[in-house]
Parts: sequence; C-alpha cells; structure tokens
Amino acid sequence: MSAGRVVEAEDPIELFDAWFAEAQKSEPNDPNAVALATTTADGWPTVRMVLAKPVGEERFCFFTNASSRKGEQLAGNPRAALCFHWKSLRRQVRVEGAVTELSTEASDRYFHSRSRASQIGAAVSEQSRVLANRAELEARWLEFGEAHPGMIPRPEYWRGYCVRAERIEFWMDGAHRLHDRFLFTRDGDGWARSRLYP
Repeated sequence: MSAGRVVEAEDPIELFDAWFAEAQKSEPNDPNAVALATTTADGWPTVRMVLAKPVGEERFCFFTNASSRKGEQLAGNPRAALCFHWKSLRRQVRVEGAVTELSTEASDRYFHSRSRASQIGAAVSEQSRVLANRAELEARWLEFGEAHPGMIPRPEYWRGYCVRAERIEFWMDGAHRLHDRFLFTRDGDGWARSRLYP
C-alpha cells in the first residue's frame, strides 16, 4: 500500500484492517502480536508482548490476568500504548488511548473459545508472581484438569481489555530513512489526519 493511498484514507480503523490483512499473509508468526505499554500510577513504564484480538467493533483488545503486573497497572492508570511491528512489510502501527474492561460475557466467550489446555493454563497461573520451579506449575495444571473434567470455569481475574484509540500512527519504511508517517487523532466523531516528519 503506497503512501498516497494512506494519505487518502479517512478511517484509520479501515486502514488498519487493510494493513493487518496484508500482515496475515506475510508474517510467519502471530501477525496480531503487539507491544503493550502501561505505567504505574506514579509513571513507571513497562512493556510486554500480547496478542491483540478484535471484539465486535473494537480492534485493539487483549486478555490477561487482572492480578498480573499489567492488570494492576491498568487498574491504577487505565491508559495504554500499543505498537504493531510487521517486519516482513517494514511497517508499524502505534495506538494510544484509554483502556476499558470488556463485559463478563465477552470475556467468557473468548475464554471458552480457547483450547482446553490454554484455559487450564490461565486458571492455574498466578501471573507475574514468583514461581519456585516448572514442576510446580505443571503439577498444578494436571491437578486442575483432573478436578475439572467438564467445562473449565473462567477465573474471575481473567478479563478482557480494549484500548479506545485516541491516536493511531501508521509508519512505512522509506529510502534514505525518509520514512512515511501518518497520524490520525480523534476529532469529535471523526478523525483528523496529518503527515509527520520521519
């Protein structure tokens, strides 16, 4: 997709969908992998990779343990930044905005769409807490599965979150480091678009 087509775009969500469709064809692994940055209430930043999942009209959603480090940070400061990097296409998309929790129904639906093994893993992981050794984790996983031969209950702390984009930037690699950058910012019910210096 040329810079010309990007600068003509009016809806960054439609543009993201077009770029993502191309990434699904070219990226060897997890085109929906995205760096998620959060901060503590006093401004200390942290970043990690998560998998972005579209939920209804929302594009920038992810699921995690609310008791994890990122969950605690989002509780204290419900804002986040995302960065998709598709190396095969030499493109990036950056997203910034406020974070809201998904409904329990949406979290239930996604949780039960995962494999049984993954559901058990989510149920037994005390995410971000100190673990004595791998054997302890595997034992908990086996015990939990044996204790729940039917449907795995979604843990209350396992939740979905969405970033409501206020800023979306599209970056394309350019010759001589003259990259193309286009920023969309919310403007009422629509979007304002501008080109940025590389």
